[in-house]
Amino acid sequence: MSQRCSNRASGLSAGELIMAMVSEFLGQLTLSHGGGEEPKFPTVVPVRDFDPAKDAARIDTAIKTKGVDEQTIIDILTRRSCDQRREIAFEYERVAKKDLNTALKGALSGPLEALMLGLMKSTTQYDASELKASMKGLGTDEETLIEIVCSRSNEELLEIKRVYKDLFKKELDKDVAGDTSGDFAKLLLALVQTKRDEPSNVIDYEKIDEDARSLYEAGVKRKGTDVATWISIMSQRSVPHLQKVLHELFLIQFECFENRQLYFANRLSEAMKSKGAKEKVVTRIMVSRCEVDLMKIRTEFKRQHRRSLYQTIAEHTKGDYQKALLSLCGGDD
Repeated sequence: MSQRCSNRASGLSAGELIMAMVSEFLGQLTLSHGGGEEPKFPTVVPVRDFDPAKDAARIDTAIKTKGVDEQTIIDILTRRSCDQRREIAFEYERVAKKDLNTALKGALSGPLEALMLGLMKSTTQYDASELKASMKGLGTDEETLIEIVCSRSNEELLEIKRVYKDLFKKELDKDVAGDTSGDFAKLLLALVQTKRDEPSNVIDYEKIDEDARSLYEAGVKRKGTDVATWISIMSQRSVPHLQKVLHELFLIQFECFENRQLYFANRLSEAMKSKGAKEKVVTRIMVSRCEVDLMKIRTEFKRQHRRSLYQTIAEHTKGDYQKALLSLCGGDD
């Protein structure tokens, strides 16, 4: 467990700790809209009249240009879908006789390099890689762990776990258990194990009352907190069910609990307004959401912060990295 997590926990009672943990991940849980696949609101979609050989040749020329033609690389890779980028990579290797990722690493640097390399992965591969990186070396990046684990659906987490094992020959559950400890580890593991109920059209009011009473008895009424009860309920009940339980328990609405896109909009705002913009957070959200729901995140950003995501990126970032982010953003609102 990293020093940062240890410091966060020091001085807190068990009850304060579990309530702080619950509060932290509440805003990041996904609200499924019922059975089946959730609708997508991407800013990056497959380009028409796609010619992977032509794109590969243009990228090859851009990389070989003295000083590197970053703009051409940005224009192509940020406006092609993941499947199209994969075809470009195949054509590039066939013509240039080298791996495109390796070529990009040699040609680019800094946050632009991280962004472009992130785009060369599928969304699931990118999530798996970010989880691995968050647990690599000294300390743990709990922020990344919580963001990804809590904001992905059961179906997405199952796919992430499968890809994680394919890429790293290890089980995600075991890596999480080995790199974290205490209640934080218990909560993450409970979420990673994807035991959450799927949403149902049937509202079980009796179960809602029972869960609200259990949570109250486990952590609000008593001295000390029954951590196991909180983790069991918070990690296993469906999100719509939990929303109703928490409304009954605390008599408030958790806006971010209901709205995953608002959560990401707020994360982007906080990251860019921090001193020296948290490029890692911005990159992770823009790469992982551009083919999923970045268009809706843009809408929530404008509604919540009274200015567009595009304008905020333009103000708080610079250079080729800024150009790439603006292209992924897909326009102003």
